[in-house]
Amino acid sequence: MTQSLIFVYNANSDSKNQCLDFAHKILKPSTYDCNLCALTYGKLTEKRSWRKFKKNTSIEMKFLHKDEFEKQFSSKFLPKYNFPIIFYQNHYDLETLLSNQQINKFQDTQELITAISKRLALD
Repeated sequence: MTQSLIFVYNANSDSKNQCLDFAHKILKPSTYDCNLCALTYGKLTEKRSWRKFKKNTSIEMKFLHKDEFEKQFSSKFLPKYNFPIIFYQNHYDLETLLSNQQINKFQDTQELITAISKRLALD
């Protein structure tokens, strides 16, 4: 394992929650709890600019729901996190790249891409 980004959505992975989240995004997107979802996905598919960014970025990216993250990274030594969140993982070190407060301030996908690029010095 080398370097990677771990994106953790503020949603659970089970099918019931995924259906509820989908309906919530369609019916009342302004109150949806996961701005990372809103920034990276449209109503049905991944946003084109986000897909292009992922394709053109050399660092590995992993995408997890919060229950998947908590299962894979459970440890009494890890603090409790607020989701959504983006981590930078270097071997076994895990650090916050963008917090949920930062992610929730972004208004569009380009702001997210710019922030990630600056933090990783990709631009």
